[in-house]
Amino acid sequence: MRIAIDASRTTVARVTGTEHYALQLIRALINHNKTLSTPHELLLYFRDTPQDDLFPVREHVTFRVIPFARLWTHIRFAAALWQDKPNVVFVPAHTLPFVFAGRAAVTVHDLGYHYFPQSHPVLQRWYLDLTTRYSAHRAKVVLADSAATARDLQRFYGVPADKISVVYPGVDPLKIDDFEAVRRKYHLPPRYFLFIGTLQPRKNIARLAQGFARYCQATNDDTALVLAGSKGWLYDEAWTAGVARVMLTGYIDDDDKGALYAGARALVFPSLYEGFGFPVLEAMGCGTPVICSNTSSLPELAGNAALLIDPLDVDGLANAMQRIVTDETLRSEFVERGKVHMKEVT
Repeated sequence: MRIAIDASRTTVARVTGTEHYALQLIRALINHNKTLSTPHELLLYFRDTPQDDLFPVREHVTFRVIPFARLWTHIRFAAALWQDKPNVVFVPAHTLPFVFAGRAAVTVHDLGYHYFPQSHPVLQRWYLDLTTRYSAHRAKVVLADSAATARDLQRFYGVPADKISVVYPGVDPLKIDDFEAVRRKYHLPPRYFLFIGTLQPRKNIARLAQGFARYCQATNDDTALVLAGSKGWLYDEAWTAGVARVMLTGYIDDDDKGALYAGARALVFPSLYEGFGFPVLEAMGCGTPVICSNTSSLPELAGNAALLIDPLDVDGLANAMQRIVTDETLRSEFVERGKVHMKEVT
């Protein structure tokens, strides 16, 4: 078959979970394709020119760079599909072109905009709803990152259950380089709790800061709270105002993540909604205990390998932080469970 793949997200400057998913999945498809007795022809479409080493060069893989300023998916990508006439179109992030011929598959990562509409600009929320609804019905197969996302597709858009396949994204083990070098680079203290992700309303940063403040009052130690990630839309300085020892690092380079996790006393991830929480499994793979929410996809993702908390309960969050620091047996148990669980899920 001739399979057209939207690879436009793989060339962005700052990679988040969705971009990483697209990059690693396309690499895996290319390598798997090589092992077939009759390989499929893979057509990769880019908005920007990819780096030479971004993907393996294979005889049956074609790169097409088709620059376009706006509405790339619905105008430029769609026009290329009409020209190339692939048998199947695959888009690894929500949005199929509105008009094209043939069969399609699409990945839907989450429907968080239904739960937290205030976290998105009005036009962005409208576009997400329109394109995800359309794509979920237009595609022959819908890949969902979690059972929670699959349930949301059925609930909000009436997508038939037999059309949805729950496929957990893979999580590659992170390399753990010189921790001291990474600590100096980001000006980190010796002891810290870590949150990693874009700082936006549904990540529950205000309650995280409040829980950390209550932890500090109860323990009187010098542990810091490190918020690692870029400030998202609607970020509010008031979330951390008046809370001592809260540090914002800004965007974290991928090569530094492993050491950042490994040096933390725990990953604290009290997100209100996640389609799939990459940091939870990344931290487990680095031997870092995890505290995370008992909502959306996180319980199925974490299993029995994390300390689950109600993200609305600030006192419960503070207590969980204190338990993971003071109870060495509990901490060791979650570290070992996490290493095993990360391998099982991925």
